[in-house]
Amino acid sequence: MNNIALACTLVFVAITTFISMKQKLGLEKEIITGTIRSAVQLLFIGFLLHFIFETNHPIFIVLIIISMITVASWNAGSRAMPVKGIRLRIALALAGTEAVTLALLLSLRIIEAEPRYIIPVSGMIIGSSMIVCGLYLNHMKRELEASRGEIETLLALGATTKQAIRQAVRRAVRSSLIPTLDGMKTVGLVQLPGMMTGMIVAGADPIEAVRYQILIVFAMSASSSLTSIVLSMLTMRLWFAKDNGRLL
Repeated sequence: MNNIALACTLVFVAITTFISMKQKLGLEKEIITGTIRSAVQLLFIGFLLHFIFETNHPIFIVLIIISMITVASWNAGSRAMPVKGIRLRIALALAGTEAVTLALLLSLRIIEAEPRYIIPVSGMIIGSSMIVCGLYLNHMKRELEASRGEIETLLALGATTKQAIRQAVRRAVRSSLIPTLDGMKTVGLVQLPGMMTGMIVAGADPIEAVRYQILIVFAMSASSSLTSIVLSMLTMRLWFAKDNGRLL
């Protein structure tokens, strides 16, 4: 794609902005800000990845993965009520999931130990896990609001905090994984994922593109499930006050 073709893609932004103005949605500022930020961020990461691929030094891989986890933790943490230590727990869940998933991919020789494979795959794993974290925290807030009476009754009857909150946690975990599971059921029928589409557009054989996409789908589904479960375990006690054990 040349620069002229790339510039022409701004017509989509213009259409969206026009619709927002016409319908008085008030989204013009967010659309323009998002457009500028996404373009700058993608150009920056493009040049950065070019440098990392050329140097091929492990320290740069580690640094960029840490940066991904940090940004993802901060973003997902904003979905939760003000709970002390929530972002640290999210970071631990993401880091653990990334470590386990990447270790399996490399040890089983599914991907090569090169930056051009490790960084994009890690980005997809951390990105999907971040979304699951945000969904889990959103659903957990709703579950606590809807089940407050039930949980407090269980506590009054002598149940531990873990026993009292267990059902709410299970429902939140299941709800957070619904988009991931639904996506697996419809991939290839309703949607053609970005990685596969990008490889095909770039000239790769469709069968080879599908193989890589299957790898990503399976890795993302497993990492999303692991992240949601680990985060639920790490945050279970954060929903209760330390002094009296009551719900926040």
